[in-house]
Amino acid sequence: MQKRSLLSATVLAAGLLAASLAQALNVQPYDAAAVAKAQAAGQPLALQFHASWCPTCRAQAKTLEALKAEPHLDLTVWVVDYDKESELKKQLKVRSQSTFIVYRGSKETARQIGSSAPDDIRATLRSAF
Repeated sequence: MQKRSLLSATVLAAGLLAASLAQALNVQPYDAAAVAKAQAAGQPLALQFHASWCPTCRAQAKTLEALKAEPHLDLTVWVVDYDKESELKKQLKVRSQSTFIVYRGSKETARQIGSSAPDDIRATLRSAF
């Protein structure tokens, strides 16, 4: 009987963990098709233009990692390689690495350049909601 209670508690905890992770910040490498699909579905999302050589971009990556634990940031941040995605940069008028562009579907809700402060990034991401 005690094993059954432990098993039930474990299953419940796993379910709660899965539910909390489902509503967490998700950071992924840029995928044009996945971004287009998310925008067509009206989902909140962000593009982060990141360069591996950029210290601000590395600091932003650390901030995003810390923000993954926060509730109510249920969106995906797509990390765009600043050096490789030249056409996308032109299309979106991105002139600097360490740029975040936040969307609700295909509507831009915020743009932030150069900050790695958790409060700034959190506020920028929340604009999608």
